[in-house]
Amino acid sequence: MSNYSTTTLVMTRVFNVSREKVFDAWLNPKMMKKWLFTLEGTNKVAQNDPQVGGTWEIVDHRDGKDYRAIGEYLEIDPPKKLVLTFKMPQFSDTVDTITVQLKELEQGCEMTFTQDIIVPHEETWTEADIEKALGEYHDGSEHGWNLMFMGLKELVETGQISYKG
Repeated sequence: MSNYSTTTLVMTRVFNVSREKVFDAWLNPKMMKKWLFTLEGTNKVAQNDPQVGGTWEIVDHRDGKDYRAIGEYLEIDPPKKLVLTFKMPQFSDTVDTITVQLKELEQGCEMTFTQDIIVPHEETWTEADIEKALGEYHDGSEHGWNLMFMGLKELVETGQISYKG
């Protein structure tokens, strides 16, 4: 794909648990199915092969449809850093890159999440159309991740998520 732009989303969250616990929530399928692109009640598939070159997959079933998120692990440095690809094949051929960095704090840890979002262009788009699409992709992704990170925080800090979907 030659006609695309990239926008970068950066989000920071603080957790009142060790970074090991947050790192594990990104790789442990039993935890992934509770917050990563899905909820336990709507999850159909949560599997992964957490090694460099290994893949991950989540399938969520909502409103009669399956939503599939897949990717590959590019870097795994427990409990400090995780780099993976992200793709939702039913929506786009684009592949985003996600970097999760965890820093120990005096109490708990800080997660810095970075997503390089690929925004495909349509042939007729002007610069204004491209800028608008970049903003929409960025803001839409930020909204989705914000909801997921609220679930992640609740999961790692309490052991469960109260919202069931």
